[in-house]
Amino acid sequence: MKSGNSGLNRRNFLKVGGMSTLALTLGSTGVFSLAGATKGFAADSSKPTNGFGGFGPLVKDPNGVLDLPRGFHYKMLSKTGDIMPNGDLVPSAHDGMAAYKGEKGTTILVRNHENGTNSDYPVNGKKPWSAGAAGGTTTLIVGQNNKVIDQYVSSSGTIRNCAGGATTWGTWLTMEETRDMGHGFVFEVNPLDPENEMSRTPIRDMGYFSHEAGHVDPSTGIWYLTEDASPSFLYRFTPHDRSQKLGSLQKGGILEAAAIDELPAAAASQFSTRQKFGIVWKKLNPEIAQQDAKDKGCIQFSRLEGAYFSEGTLWFDDTSAGSSRLGRVYRYTPATNNLELFYESTDKNDLEAPDNITITPWGDLWIAEDGGGNDRIVGLTPEGNIYTFAENMMNGSEFAGPTFSPDGNTFFVNMQTPGITFAIWGPFARRNSTRRRAMNQALPPASLAPVVSDKLTAFAEEQGMSILEAAALERHGMPIL
Repeated sequence: MKSGNSGLNRRNFLKVGGMSTLALTLGSTGVFSLAGATKGFAADSSKPTNGFGGFGPLVKDPNGVLDLPRGFHYKMLSKTGDIMPNGDLVPSAHDGMAAYKGEKGTTILVRNHENGTNSDYPVNGKKPWSAGAAGGTTTLIVGQNNKVIDQYVSSSGTIRNCAGGATTWGTWLTMEETRDMGHGFVFEVNPLDPENEMSRTPIRDMGYFSHEAGHVDPSTGIWYLTEDASPSFLYRFTPHDRSQKLGSLQKGGILEAAAIDELPAAAASQFSTRQKFGIVWKKLNPEIAQQDAKDKGCIQFSRLEGAYFSEGTLWFDDTSAGSSRLGRVYRYTPATNNLELFYESTDKNDLEAPDNITITPWGDLWIAEDGGGNDRIVGLTPEGNIYTFAENMMNGSEFAGPTFSPDGNTFFVNMQTPGITFAIWGPFARRNSTRRRAMNQALPPASLAPVVSDKLTAFAEEQGMSILEAAALERHGMPIL
């Protein structure tokens, strides 16, 4: 993910108006509604894979902020420079985020701020881990009608806090996307116990590298971590204490990286859609994680970003991978130990530069873009359909931190620059666990399958391997023909 201080380009130059003008345009409530009946909505919970392809075309926002499908509404909850109840200013560079169930119908949001060491709007904590570091996290308590009841700093003294990951026990792992100045660690934040000792204690066994995102397999307590670097690696962290309780991660664990024994030093750039690989995990020294992964021939990705674990499957994306360098989506299933390239974008109108991700309550994969045009929230369905749910019409900033409220009725997302947290609601599809499971078993889009010659097909049959296995070996340069 790009730093909040970067990206000064044509799109940023052309953004419409300043924050003060925008606030006046939206009025005192900050709510904008795209009224009317929703078109193109085809959700049916009795048919888990019925070809649902989104919520219809986007409606132009007269305020020039967010284009959404008809029937959806948005509200700005928190903006950089707003005054928090304790008098501090809301920090800048909004990034990764998660939502938790609070008391009395409230939703608790924990939000990363991807600041470095210099920022006009730093995270001003009272107990920072490192003096002079402007990053950290804030907590928002959101009440009914999406009204912010409280917001405050929950951790400070870190830098470039990027995507992060939610635990199953109600805390947040904020992750540093850097290896500068002794930073590059994971910290656990309790949103309701701000700036406690745990929030400024790095979990060193989770590795010293340029962290992006992480998510946990709730059935095993094992964490999967992505790295925002070139090359980057897919990591696995197995805690010594897998009880999934407060303080369990601080007891340490084992860090590993994914590899393919048959293809030493494999480059993921050579994978084809619909390929599946059985992978192995190689133990690493967490203090030199990236170099150790290189030395041990682990899979090298272009630049990994978001990660999300759902219904037995880890989803993650590679933002600049593929023949068109528009990005890829991967799927890893621990039960079968299979890694699969699920989707590769070949048209920026479909998807460009995937970043943070989440699985919707009804089973689609939602992807926040960080590309070169007007960034969007893009949906990918079990049937391989691509649709756009939201588009940033305000400026060229990326979306970040996509997450749903625990009841599935509200979608929260950040616009990193100038730093806005939105609540979006409307006629979302109903929660559908069957369809969520179907997403993890869905075939990748057939149109993206590799082209296999008759000669290679004959070789695969002769050797007793699948056509995709033969295609994978050929693409990696193995002398099989």
